[in-house]
Amino acid sequence: MYLKNDQEIELLRKSSLLVASTLAEIAKVIRPGITTKYLDKLGDTYIRDNGAIPAFLNYNGYPASLCISINDTVVHGIPDNTELRDGDIVSVDCGTILNGWVGDSAYTFEVGEVAETTRQLLKVTRESLELGVAQAVAGNRIGDIGYAVQSYVEGFGYSVVRDLVGHGIGRRMHESPEVPNYGKRGTGVMLKEGMVICIEPMINLGTYRVKILDDGWTVKTNDGKPSAHYEKQVAVRKHKVDELTSYEEINKVLNK
Repeated sequence: MYLKNDQEIELLRKSSLLVASTLAEIAKVIRPGITTKYLDKLGDTYIRDNGAIPAFLNYNGYPASLCISINDTVVHGIPDNTELRDGDIVSVDCGTILNGWVGDSAYTFEVGEVAETTRQLLKVTRESLELGVAQAVAGNRIGDIGYAVQSYVEGFGYSVVRDLVGHGIGRRMHESPEVPNYGKRGTGVMLKEGMVICIEPMINLGTYRVKILDDGWTVKTNDGKPSAHYEKQVAVRKHKVDELTSYEEINKVLNK
């Protein structure tokens, strides 16, 4: 496990904030009729124009710069000529490598008029992310993060995906420790100052069970019900939370 110093954390913050501004660019154009391939090209161009490279492209063979996951696709949806439709929800997961350091974040967008039951899923998932992030302080344990997320969303009757988890991050996309969105308080790896982790609740309206399609990437809910996904990158500090990811630019675009 690689603990980062203050200088390294600031480099990670710059990469993470570039991810946030990339997602804000997506927020400006996302609407019915737009293809996921168009969004991927937009994100790729913006990342490169800002001196970085897409972290996802060719990562273990992944063929695009963004993961774009619609409705019952939990994560790792591959951009193609699919057009977004009114009422869709779309998780856009983005990664950048800037000055050798990786940023990674995701946001689930509403397309047009979304059903109230689905809108509530998004709201609760985002709130669970903030509850998980609040536990990311030195002295707590990984299980405290998972418990905060799981106990909150299950109170609304939703389920937590078990097969996919958050992760440490730094010069590589995935570092130790794993960060599950479920768990027991006081269990798991101790959080230490200098750890940088990605907390990313993947919350389903129905069953927690998922399946991977034949492309080897696309993860869908078993029952075809919607899934929401939000992700923030966080540096562990003593007595406080240090969010490297900001949704501020996205919120401005969406007037939230």
